Amino acid sequence: MWESICLTLAATAGNNIGKVLQKKGTGILPPLSFKFKVIRAYAVNKSWLIGFLIDISGALLMLRALSLAPVSVIQPVSGCGLAILSIFSHFYLQEVMNVIDWLGITLAGIGTIGVGAGGEKQVASSVSILQLPWLAFFVVILFVLLNGWLRICKRQRREQELMEYEVVEEIIYGLESGILFGMASVISKIGFVFVQQGFSKMLIPLCVSISICCSGTGFYYQTRGLKHGRAIVISTCAAVASIVTGVLAGMLALGERLPSAPVARLSLLLGWLFIMMGVILLVSSTRLMRHLPWPLQNLIPSGADRNFSLRKTGSHRVKDPSPAAVIPAATLHHLIPTSAKEKA
Repeated sequence: MWESICLTLAATAGNNIGKVLQKKGTGILPPLSFKFKVIRAYAVNKSWLIGFLIDISGALLMLRALSLAPVSVIQPVSGCGLAILSIFSHFYLQEVMNVIDWLGITLAGIGTIGVGAGGEKQVASSVSILQLPWLAFFVVILFVLLNGWLRICKRQRREQELMEYEVVEEIIYGLESGILFGMASVISKIGFVFVQQGFSKMLIPLCVSISICCSGTGFYYQTRGLKHGRAIVISTCAAVASIVTGVLAGMLALGERLPSAPVARLSLLLGWLFIMMGVILLVSSTRLMRHLPWPLQNLIPSGADRNFSLRKTGSHRVKDPSPAAVIPAATLHHLIPTSAKEKA
């Protein structure tokens, strides 16, 4: 179990650090296109190329981790990617972190230890093909309900001639993207489970391809929400929805179980809780610092507004943490072509 957790931490670290390096490299590069000169400019940019290779390496490590451990363990641990990204940004990019950031990192670390201590190696679960249509049907119905609710909110906002997104719209976009990111992990795991049951090994690349499509769709919903909504709300909802989806779908569709020992079960549940609390604190630390009483703000170093990828701002509206903050919660959307990432 610890091997899988270490692989997951290395994978999510590679995904997030790779994205930071890629974004840093694109600062002097033109928008990505299929022109030879543009592709060559990206290929010879040291920062972008190293980030791309680290990102891909993280994707491969994540697939290896999914082949070894239950998705209900891997998906929550992957949420610690934001903590690793914060530490990397602090020491490599010299970004100042506040006490809430360190508290979030600590909680995520304690949660990871709890998941590792409480998780147990499970016998290969038997997945019936008949269960998969029900899983897909449930996800489709959920999205129909969420999009119907979203349309109602948009119509009411137009009738009231409001320009800014309502908080309900931001929550819906965050939930939709997070659900898709979580399902990406589950679908990848399904491929490995089927192979263990004796099916063709071609199911692995097929499931990985479907997983990439889910992640790409999730990235699309996330980008739409971030265009006008607040990153703080969308990122938090997406991160939590991704973890919860991975856990529930893993248990309901893949037959994964909680540990039989009471202490191990409690350790695993507390680990999930601490990881989610740590992710929420990391995503919302800047805004939480603004709401502290003035005496505490003077005593506690508040740090800079941590935009991991975008350092510039062209408006007077206060920006929330980077939209990239939620990406750690996604397992495979780092395999989306870089052109799609640049549109964010």
